[in-house]
Amino acid sequence: MLLAVFSDIHGNRQAFEACLKLARAKGAERFVLLGDFVGYGADPEWVVDTAMELVARGAIAVRGNHDEAVNTTTESMNNEAQIAIEWTRGRLDVAQRRFLAELPMAVDEKERLYVHSEASSPQRWHYVRSTADAAKSLISTPAHVTFCGHIHRPALYSMSVTAKMTGLVPKTGVSVPLLRGRQWLAVLGSVGQPRDGDPSAAFVLFDTVSCEITYCRAPYDIETAASRIRENGLPPWLADRLSQGR
Repeated sequence: MLLAVFSDIHGNRQAFEACLKLARAKGAERFVLLGDFVGYGADPEWVVDTAMELVARGAIAVRGNHDEAVNTTTESMNNEAQIAIEWTRGRLDVAQRRFLAELPMAVDEKERLYVHSEASSPQRWHYVRSTADAAKSLISTPAHVTFCGHIHRPALYSMSVTAKMTGLVPKTGVSVPLLRGRQWLAVLGSVGQPRDGDPSAAFVLFDTVSCEITYCRAPYDIETAASRIRENGLPPWLADRLSQGR
């Protein structure tokens, strides 16, 4: 089965639409959503409704820290993120907020673990910035492959049976076999707010039979997404950064 895995959509309808369209064109048969459906972007209602529809049709979804923040005041965020979350609270209806609140922190499925941040303490929202961070996540789960997001920059780590770590920045469109005998941590880039210098929306495809992963990018209508942010009175930097991929 070919899985399409998305993370950090952040209310960006245009980016999510582009990723879904490209994933389907490439033959994706099932979708996995790694959280942060809301925050930053100007179309949280559409994104959450789309996620709800996908889950109703068999997709997997987990909770991100911005999803958590919609229903609690305990999440600590920078000023711009907090402004966006407070605005988002006023946009979502009861059913949409309940959907976010009831999402699991992590899901195990057939030697795969899906989580927003990382596996050692999903509720603490740690970032995977290094091989040391990746190792901490990997030793906390028996899963062959862990998929996570949160940091908005793609990376791929592995750990051998002797705990030797490797890490790389994957090339777009190049399939990588995730060999048995190693554990893998696939860190996704962001659908809705990439921060690796490439403004195009990011997601991955994973073949469950061949165990090959492919990091993908989908160009999208950035100007419309940015205009929606400005029109709704959200912090201008949230719009400006989209074209920079920062």
